[in-house]
Amino acid sequence: MDQSTIIACIVTGIIAFLAGSVLCFFVGIQYRRKVAEAELGSAEEEAKRILSDAIKSAESRKKEALVEAKDEIYKMRTEAEKDVKERRSEVTRQERRLVQKEESMDRKLENLEKKDESLQSRIKEAEGKLAEAEEIKKRQFEMLERISGLTIEQAKEYLLRNLEEELTHEKALMVSQFEQQTKEESDSKAREIISTAIQRCAADHVAEATVSVVPLPNDEMKGRIIGREGRNIRTLETMTGVDLIIDDTPEAITLSSYDPVRREIARISLERLIQDGRIHPARIEETVEKARKEVEAKIKQDGERAVLETGIHSIHPELVKLLGRLRYRTSYGQNVLDHSLEVAHIAGMMAAELGADVNGAKRAGLLHDIGKALTHEIEGSHVNIGVDVAKKYKENQNILHAIEAHHGDVEPKTIVACLVQAADAISAARPGARRENVENYIKRLQKLEEIANSFEGVEKCYAIQAGREIRILVKPEVVKDDQTVLVAREIAKKIESELDYPGQVKVHVVRESRAIEYAK
Repeated sequence: MDQSTIIACIVTGIIAFLAGSVLCFFVGIQYRRKVAEAELGSAEEEAKRILSDAIKSAESRKKEALVEAKDEIYKMRTEAEKDVKERRSEVTRQERRLVQKEESMDRKLENLEKKDESLQSRIKEAEGKLAEAEEIKKRQFEMLERISGLTIEQAKEYLLRNLEEELTHEKALMVSQFEQQTKEESDSKAREIISTAIQRCAADHVAEATVSVVPLPNDEMKGRIIGREGRNIRTLETMTGVDLIIDDTPEAITLSSYDPVRREIARISLERLIQDGRIHPARIEETVEKARKEVEAKIKQDGERAVLETGIHSIHPELVKLLGRLRYRTSYGQNVLDHSLEVAHIAGMMAAELGADVNGAKRAGLLHDIGKALTHEIEGSHVNIGVDVAKKYKENQNILHAIEAHHGDVEPKTIVACLVQAADAISAARPGARRENVENYIKRLQKLEEIANSFEGVEKCYAIQAGREIRILVKPEVVKDDQTVLVAREIAKKIESELDYPGQVKVHVVRESRAIEYAK
């Protein structure tokens, strides 16, 4: 078989295969179409059946819903009709009530009109009676004036005067009762606190003079101290700033200076020169310089001892030195450092009794007179100088206020300031603490009596108890018993405002009536 025949057979086979495939494809399509049509017909029938069932179900549900809606509408209509009936009945009741209220208001209005008419008539009647009463009152006043012989104004003045006397009496009684009550409550407590503080702080005072006396072994030493042409005494006076008084006093030389520190340096120097025996300008200069250093060291030691004794810490070293200088300063013969220590102890003990700041009270008490160490060098009062110095060395405001207020220059505003003021008065005023110039003492007594005599009704007055009490005798016909309290208070206030004095002054007013008759 040749090649063309083979190719022809192959082509024929391929064509036959393709024709069979196409034939099979068309036959399959026809079969599938018939199957799809059959399925579609069954689906249409199913759909018609479902649609028919749905229509029947919807119709039945529609009928049920209509029945339910009709029932609900019937119920709502029944309820609405019932509600309307109730509202109508309520409106009817309200209308009846309103009508009754209107009738009641009408009746009340009629009653009010009747009462108004009655009231008007009564007012007219009362006005008539008032006019009649005024007329009677006028006639009675005229009758009273004729009987008493006083006009209305005079009678008013008389009544007011009596009322004023009664009020004065009542006021005096109230003041007396209040003072008595206050004294009963406070005196015992104050005495207890102050007495406890004083008993716990029993300090001795030694009166110091403003001059120093140096004893000499013999009168020949006076000439050696004066030196040739007075060169020794001039050198000593120049180096120390102290006046040497050499007079007829046997075996003694007096040192005089306004500065106690300089006087102390001069005293030590002179005693050492006398002990050494070598007295010439060079030796004097050397001895004075050594004495000055010794006194400065002693001042520092005294200041430190005072700080340790009071238990106060963190005081500036310069303030400690100023405290030591107070050892050589006196006030009315009282050593200022001892006074400051006593004030610190008393103030601290009173603060402890009261539950106040003990350390603050001690600190303020110790520093309250610190300005007296500089009064010879700086102008001004020791209070102002003390405040400035304490402020300079960073003391707190409470301490500054206590220093400023301890003499009453400003009103004390803290407990510490009040305690320092009281402790200062206690230390300065107690017997033996201070000396006083006789002339000033007599002037103060005279001023006390002068103040008491300036008041109306005072017959006699006597300053007694070294000026700590003034006893006043009043005229009994001028000053009544209940007025003695007021007189005593006014005199005490005037003494406080016009006099400076240590401690307190007791004002004692005495009123007595005497009746004398003779049997014959």
